[in-house]
Amino acid sequence: MSSSSTPSHDGSPAVPEGPAAREDAPHGYPGLGDEPVSGIRLLRAPAVPTAVVRADDVPMATIAGLFDAVFGTAFPAAFARGLTPAGPAFALYTRLTDGADAVADVEIGFPLDGPLLAQIDAELVEVDGLRVVASVLPAADVAVTSHLGGFDGLGRAWGEFLGEIGAMGWAPGVPFWEAYVTEPSPDMDPADLRTDLYCVVRTPDDAA
Repeated sequence: MSSSSTPSHDGSPAVPEGPAAREDAPHGYPGLGDEPVSGIRLLRAPAVPTAVVRADDVPMATIAGLFDAVFGTAFPAAFARGLTPAGPAFALYTRLTDGADAVADVEIGFPLDGPLLAQIDAELVEVDGLRVVASVLPAADVAVTSHLGGFDGLGRAWGEFLGEIGAMGWAPGVPFWEAYVTEPSPDMDPADLRTDLYCVVRTPDDAA
């Protein structure tokens, strides 16, 4: 893909236009440290093994009930078997339709330091039809930002995030996921919640 350049006003060398530069993911990725991500970071991210409950064609109108079941029953059973997360819980979307009747294909779970079967034996962890299985956060170019505030603001945050990715010269792709850095509790102020938003990105030529 060719790139053009824009002359500077002070006579300095022209700055190439095109997708913004990436950086290597920090040590401990997908954790990004105690401070929220300001703006957008573009990372060359490695694959990260995960343990998830996978569900397809989930109505977005009822997805909160799935989260409650996954974190209230399936993962406590896995933790009792020795599963040890390496970071905050996340929800990864491989498909999401538009409209009032939107449905999603989603993986809800935790990142791990190594393969799932290295932590627990091959016997399935399954509770009420919710099965914990091995998956992965993909090795890819990934954009990330932080949303501070309640979960009811995530829809708007995603819309702004995806628009900013395009303005940087990248095309948002799939999967995309959100990591719940701050664990919610009944008595906390929703303004104190931090959710990190991740999206696989490509150059427009790659996405075509």
